Amino acid sequence: MAAVTSSPLVRLGGPALFVLLWSTGFVGAKYGLPYAEPFTFLAVRLAVAAVLLVVLALALRSPRPATGTQYGHASAVGVLLHAGYLGGVFYGISVGVPAGVSAVVVSLQPVLVAVLGTRLLGERPTARQWGGLLLGLAGVALVVGPGIAAAGTEDPLPASGVLACVVGLAAGTAGTLYQKRHGDDVPLVWGTAVQYAAASALLLVLAVGTEDTSIRWTGEFVAAFVWLVVFLSLGAVLLLLVLLRRGTAAGVSSLYYLVPPATAVEAYLLFGERLSAVSLAGIAVTTVGVALVVAPTRRPATAAAESRS
Repeated sequence: MAAVTSSPLVRLGGPALFVLLWSTGFVGAKYGLPYAEPFTFLAVRLAVAAVLLVVLALALRSPRPATGTQYGHASAVGVLLHAGYLGGVFYGISVGVPAGVSAVVVSLQPVLVAVLGTRLLGERPTARQWGGLLLGLAGVALVVGPGIAAAGTEDPLPASGVLACVVGLAAGTAGTLYQKRHGDDVPLVWGTAVQYAAASALLLVLAVGTEDTSIRWTGEFVAAFVWLVVFLSLGAVLLLLVLLRRGTAAGVSSLYYLVPPATAVEAYLLFGERLSAVSLAGIAVTTVGVALVVAPTRRPATAAAESRS
């Protein structure tokens, strides 16, 4: 694992690639949700991803979790980070919450992770990083603010959808902190397969209890499904877990600030949704905020010398 986490691709391009991949999740949801209800969609998607990861783990002869405790940690992360976070966001969008609104709610996660991380993980963001977190949050508000204002003039936001997004925010925050605290010792590929299996099982129970579990396998749905499985559930999530192993929870979570701006650009390119001057300014502000958080913190020369001795 040391060779993977120290590779130039992960060190330099990993965060950018993660943001690019993760931001397409909203686009995939927009294409796929008209043909399947959210819990059914996610249960099948994560089940397929789990099977593919098992095949990959067997082909690579990856180590398996060694103890029941490791299986338990992986399952807990799966329930929180995939069933809770994705389930909340997908349900919110399915009942009419605009993607921009859900993005704003979820974008509170970096601040929550930073605040809770000081107590639970012993992480201490610097004053510069705290400023970056707040600046990133302000930038996200600028990016999606015009769209939210326009949506507010039409139908009111569904309360159940907003609540689902808040649940997703809480679950995603808890899952990130739990993974950072307990997940480093769990084998990456097998551990992620266990995460998906646990999340899929819970989502299947929710789907059977609240939905008709039908799926219309149209060409558009299949394209969205394949994209979300391969590039999100495999590529982006594995990359997220690698980044969490080599960085702080607050620093990695700050990358979520860049997701709404990236999604806004993708919506402009794919759907012709216009970007206002305020939104463009917000993208610049968000980028600066994230740079302040993730830029390496220089240690005093004496501390650096002591660490080498």
